[in-house]
Amino acid sequence: MDRALMLGNHAIARGAWEGGVHFATGYPGTPSTEILEALATYPEVETRWSTNEKVAFAEGMGASIGGLRVLVSMKQVGLNVAADAFMIFPYAGVNGGFVLVSADDPGMHSSQTEQDSRYLAQMAKVPVLEPSDAQECKDFLPLALDLSERFQTPVMLRITTRLAHHKGLVRTGARSQVPRRPYDRTEKRYAPPFFRHQLRPELERRLLALERYAQSAPVNFEVAGGGEAGVITCGVAYNYVREVLPQADVLRLGMTFPLPEERLRAFCSRYPTVYVVEEGEPFIETHLKALEMHNVVGKEVFGLIGEYSPARLREALGLGTAPRPLTEEVPVPARTPTFCVGCGHRTVFSVLRQLRVTVCGDIGCYSMGSLPPYETCHTTFCMGASIGVAFGLERAGERAVALIGDSTFLHTGLPALVDAVYHRSRLTLLILDNGATAMTGCQPNPASGRDITGAAAPRIDFEALCRAMGVPQVETVDTWDRQGLLGAARRALAFDGPAVVVVRGPCQQLPEMKAAERVPYAIDTAACTLCEACYRAWCPALRPGPDGYPRIDPSECTACSLCAQYCPFGAIVQEASVS
Repeated sequence: MDRALMLGNHAIARGAWEGGVHFATGYPGTPSTEILEALATYPEVETRWSTNEKVAFAEGMGASIGGLRVLVSMKQVGLNVAADAFMIFPYAGVNGGFVLVSADDPGMHSSQTEQDSRYLAQMAKVPVLEPSDAQECKDFLPLALDLSERFQTPVMLRITTRLAHHKGLVRTGARSQVPRRPYDRTEKRYAPPFFRHQLRPELERRLLALERYAQSAPVNFEVAGGGEAGVITCGVAYNYVREVLPQADVLRLGMTFPLPEERLRAFCSRYPTVYVVEEGEPFIETHLKALEMHNVVGKEVFGLIGEYSPARLREALGLGTAPRPLTEEVPVPARTPTFCVGCGHRTVFSVLRQLRVTVCGDIGCYSMGSLPPYETCHTTFCMGASIGVAFGLERAGERAVALIGDSTFLHTGLPALVDAVYHRSRLTLLILDNGATAMTGCQPNPASGRDITGAAAPRIDFEALCRAMGVPQVETVDTWDRQGLLGAARRALAFDGPAVVVVRGPCQQLPEMKAAERVPYAIDTAACTLCEACYRAWCPALRPGPDGYPRIDPSECTACSLCAQYCPFGAIVQEASVS
């Protein structure tokens, strides 16, 4: 065996490869994104980004039914999108092993909610495995695949942000050569819903069998300390417990649903107080209290909101105080999140601010339009909601503009636009087409013209798509053409019916944009009148110089030309033109 330093997400990808996964799909979103990006480097696994999580789950179901081993990956809010398929699949059961990775985000580092996926797994009657470190991230994947086939059920691998993004040494092994299983065409198993009542008893029998397995599952184990206290924990929190309470006896649960009830009763009976340390909701704690384990202490001590850490546990237990944040010790200037230099969204929000309209935003980089200096994005909820919210505001008598990115529009925006057209809305929609799923790291999507491996792929034509959906007014403008965008937005707002403006321009973080040779802009001080109109571009590359004149940092300038469009005196020109 070899050893390698791996992110938790990369270890999951390695485990999927070693476990014989043939097909992997999902939708990007922190903290799960790197799993499929890493898995795409293994040629034995067909890996792809799907249009959304429900599509990914359905594709995974089909591949599993067809006999392949499957991995489907998403973040916790993505599981909400896939929940319809997630709830029904356990009734039929798998053929090839099926593992769903759900990456929860305690602390909402890059999410609109904190959410504990274990509750959805319990509702679906799907077993849950929770690794504690990078090695287990790798090792739990083959185990989950084996359990999936043994019990004919999808298996959830639940991780959290810190586990996904920590690094650890991982012992790696060879790939298991798992042949495709024969396809079973039994209609009653996979076909119409009126057969489901016949499948429900088998679902319950599988769950009972899993409960028996949980009692002796090797991933549920005890670590003897000194008997000073009892702790039940899971996931990355296990490492914090071992650091803060080295003398405690610990029951680490690697399988958190179904829970090993008899083992839990026996453990709790040995101590006057048992601490339950788990990131997320009190999932284990609530189960223990339902079993009348009245000596259990959990969220009332450790807290419900946000990530756990050794310092948080130490302070909660009265063993010390958490260190002060670095920003309190060192005077680090505050930095408000903002758009990248040259980002086309700057033009969009400059125009919308000028028009003084209500703006319904969506999930993507453009959500930062709600922050200074623009403060022009008034609602942001979940993927694809901008169009529906704008439609609802219209019905309430408030005219609004909906913003949505290319990937998000394809993810869940299409049905909402169909509905707006069908109900004769006067919706104004701006589709911000920057050629990537930008906020999660510029992953490709069906509008990018390439797939996860970088190979050429068919590219969606948004103009043709919107017209085919019945939108009578569709325009396309360059994202850096401020006057062109202003005119198109005004025409869309004035149109008596649904109108779409496709605002097109590649994300500045795409590799080809970073590699592009560009001539930066500069200030011609001879023409500059110090009117300061250029500062309204709010570009980080543009700031006052020591002589009072604006200065453009040539190392940062992307030659987007927005500042030049603001200058009424033609004093901002490309460097080659400055005398």
